[in-house]
Amino acid sequence: MKKALFIDRDGTILIEPKTDFQVDSFEKFAFVPKSISNMARIFHELDYEFVMVTNQDGLGTDSYPEDTFWPYQNKMLEVLESEGIKFDEILIDRSFEHEGLETRKPGIGMMKSYLAGEYDLANSYVIGDRATDIKLAQNLGAKAIFIGHENPGGAALSTTSWDEIYTFLTRPTLRRATVQRSTSETDIRIELNLDGTGQMDIHTGLGFFDHMLEQVAKHAKLDLTIHVKGDLHIDEHHTIEDTGLAMGEAFLQALGDKRGISRYGFFLLPMDDVLAQVAIDFSGRPWTVWDGAFRREKVGDMPTEMFYHFFKSFSDTSKANLNVKVSGENEHHKIEAIFKAFARSIRMAVARDLTDNTIPSTKGIL
Repeated sequence: MKKALFIDRDGTILIEPKTDFQVDSFEKFAFVPKSISNMARIFHELDYEFVMVTNQDGLGTDSYPEDTFWPYQNKMLEVLESEGIKFDEILIDRSFEHEGLETRKPGIGMMKSYLAGEYDLANSYVIGDRATDIKLAQNLGAKAIFIGHENPGGAALSTTSWDEIYTFLTRPTLRRATVQRSTSETDIRIELNLDGTGQMDIHTGLGFFDHMLEQVAKHAKLDLTIHVKGDLHIDEHHTIEDTGLAMGEAFLQALGDKRGISRYGFFLLPMDDVLAQVAIDFSGRPWTVWDGAFRREKVGDMPTEMFYHFFKSFSDTSKANLNVKVSGENEHHKIEAIFKAFARSIRMAVARDLTDNTIPSTKGIL
């Protein structure tokens, strides 16, 4: 069956003027940032028909004469076609909102042909910048992608970035997780996006621990928020252990059934006098092998005995095999190299092959 992207025009492809909402001069003619490049990638790489669906209030009346619309409509299409982007159909409703016509979004009067059974509407999307676009998707039985800062709800993706739309359409399953873990000893909230860019917001109450977790976000290219309130007036143990447990749980949730992932990750990382080796397998079975010793009781405000304990806790709840080995003289460098190698191993293991959506196991389950 065919799939389609039903794409709004103003506010989605072209920037919508805030004065009168009409693109009726070249002074008002501008593309939404990165719309052209990402539409081209989507058009050429993915299997969607492009359909433009737009309300143009009063087009053809004195309030919006034809000759103030078509030059800019045609120029837009000319620019898009120069990048190989073509629309299978362009649907323009000319009515005013007060007329309440079925052809006006979110009505589907112009789109009856897409309901005839040739289209996989459940896996098609309406892309637009208004709540009516989300409602249109619902009326069609499709999904919605909303472009804007204020998410009205009901969209499969809400974003201000065409880059994110491209990423979402190539990887329609959002690999994100939120874990709230509250005990009498700690209160932890973790937000994880496996397909992030390295954004981080990490506060555990332990400066050195924060620094190490920031290495994970940065070098694994994860978006990672970790907020911890722990019983540090007793000691550091519960804060570090429970963070490892909650973080592992977040990875388990975000990976889902693990379709298409590499599964295995391994990295050999030098850092001055130190060589760290980390390998990970998101196998569904926890196991930790640790080959590293520390001569100092603490690095920063973190007890060195808790480094192994953190990784063991992560392995237990993420259900991953984890093998860590480190050699060298400088204790700070040793643990930092381990965390960086851990991050790089994760980055390799969770990477997805967009041409293979199978589970990486002959058992058929991980």
